[in-house]
Amino acid sequence: MDFYPVAIEKLIEEFAKLPGIGKKTAQRLALFVLNLPKEEVDEFAGALINARGTIKYCSVCGSFTDTDPCSICSNPNRDKSIICVVENPKDIMTMEKVREFNGVYHVLHGTISPMSGRGPEDIKLRELIRRINGEVEEVIVATNPNIEGEATAMYISKILKPLGTKVTRIAHGIPVGGDLEYIDEVTLSKALEGRKEI
Repeated sequence: MDFYPVAIEKLIEEFAKLPGIGKKTAQRLALFVLNLPKEEVDEFAGALINARGTIKYCSVCGSFTDTDPCSICSNPNRDKSIICVVENPKDIMTMEKVREFNGVYHVLHGTISPMSGRGPEDIKLRELIRRINGEVEEVIVATNPNIEGEATAMYISKILKPLGTKVTRIAHGIPVGGDLEYIDEVTLSKALEGRKEI
């Protein structure tokens, strides 16, 4: 990209570091930002700096927050007897959009992945075990339905069941609007396994 001034090249490089942003998209974003009014660029930069400076992890669940504990953990109307275990803070945002779950969360900040050199000690399992007390009746494991997510779910079940805690797994199956002919064998098998009476 020798035809851009150094400052623009640097801006493109920084945008390209974001997940899912390739060089062409980074270039479009950089040029878009350069065409914004100065006030909007200052506001954008300020929002980045402010978020990076004020957002931290909740000391209870491990989600993003600007207050500690977070608004979910400190909400007296949430059912603290049910903990939903997720891989990343963004998964909580996804779960909350559905407005069906009224319990609390625990963020693992990853999954067990021996191929990547991540073991149980590399994710927030000790913190989860510490949260299990006489009040926690159920732990719902909502890790992704891939090899790492399944391995993590099985490990959590193995360590929590001896503590007398009910461990459940979110259901897997065919998405609404999906066609059977396009569903892979594992998904179809899980859908049959998790069938219920209507």
